[in-house]
Amino acid sequence: MAIIEGSFEALRQLVWISYETARERPFHLFLSAVLPLAGLGILCIYIFLHLIAHTPRLPFPSEKTYLTTNPDGTVSAPRPLPCWYDRWRAEGRRNQEYPTIPAGFPVPDQAIIEPAEVEVSVVIPAYNEGARISAALEEMVEYLDQQFGRPDASSGPSPPAQQQKLAQQKKGRKGKGTTPHRLVFKPDSPGSGNTPHPSKSQGQDGAGPSGYEILVVNDGSQDRTVEVALEFSRKHGLHDILRVITLEKNRGKGGAVTHGLRHVRGKYAVFADADGASRFSDLGRLIEGCEDVVDGSNRGVAIGSRAHLVASEAVVKRSAIRNFLMRSFHFVLMILTPPATSRIRDTQCGFKLFSRAALPHIVPYMHSEGWIFDIEMLMLAESAPATPVLASDGSVIGTSYGIKVAEVPVGWHEVPGSKMSLVQDSIRMAIGLAVLRASWMMGVYRRRLT
Repeated sequence: MAIIEGSFEALRQLVWISYETARERPFHLFLSAVLPLAGLGILCIYIFLHLIAHTPRLPFPSEKTYLTTNPDGTVSAPRPLPCWYDRWRAEGRRNQEYPTIPAGFPVPDQAIIEPAEVEVSVVIPAYNEGARISAALEEMVEYLDQQFGRPDASSGPSPPAQQQKLAQQKKGRKGKGTTPHRLVFKPDSPGSGNTPHPSKSQGQDGAGPSGYEILVVNDGSQDRTVEVALEFSRKHGLHDILRVITLEKNRGKGGAVTHGLRHVRGKYAVFADADGASRFSDLGRLIEGCEDVVDGSNRGVAIGSRAHLVASEAVVKRSAIRNFLMRSFHFVLMILTPPATSRIRDTQCGFKLFSRAALPHIVPYMHSEGWIFDIEMLMLAESAPATPVLASDGSVIGTSYGIKVAEVPVGWHEVPGSKMSLVQDSIRMAIGLAVLRASWMMGVYRRRLT
């Protein structure tokens, strides 16, 4: 008992001495006690973030190849994937190796991306989607054939029924479907990626790339996702247009999307969910939205939004816990994200489009591979370095900070078979967002600022 009383008395005296010191000499107490404790706390947080922050693994060699079908219906041997990202990294290493550029030895700007070879690249992350992916692919191919056509270099003849269908679609391409998107991109902007590669397919007027590609990123599926996708390719004559990339180990939806975006060849890169929940014919709206906000360097992002459906019957009749979690997540989002991202009403719709020039500012700096990867993409777009604003005569009249994001209403319907666990994944998303934001603030995650 005496020991306890003695401890309390010692503690009382320590508090009293600290109080007297703080009253007489507060600045000295601040320097001697508060600052070291604050520094120690920041150091502990920094170390803790390094321990828990996710670092994406490097791709395996097999993940840099793809499968497609041959004109005779067989499955091709693994073929090497084109990769603008590898060239981007090589140029970054060369910039570090030669900080002072010798005369006559130009080092390309890392904002420059390889020219586009097709007009649209579609990335589909797929994990055990064998039962749902065919319907989504059917809608995509019908729309893409009608609006963009197939590359002139697509290998081999299509089945007779498909040839007849394509002929009908080409005949009525301008009159049916959605309104043709506006073409306001500036093809000669440096680094935009819109100048076509001289050896690749171009439109009939020779002004730019034509056609499309579909990259199905099989994220370690255990079902028949690959077989179903290749069978669809065989049936519709999508030889070397539909490409299946298989990840040896599951990375999560964000990891699969990021991996696919590293290998796109399109002037526009769009990712869409394999369940077909978003109406793919709204792609034209995304392209127009992107072109409405594009800057002088041809950087722009457009995202599908379901915010206009909040008052619809499908949302109102959802469970109370689901609506509560949705509103809670949006509240956390407003607190933890920078201004432009926090104003976006729907960050999680799996239907987003990027101009080719925007990719080098986003894809190389991605860390999240789970459900919040969409938010990191939008935050990276917002923090992108400034680019000149050009007048109609080409003169510079100012600068534009960040990559603008257009939020475009799209059609959407709920599809059974979601892989998301409502409560657990909502909690993980909130924690992941807090870790992501803290990692940015503490410098654990790198992002492009210049």
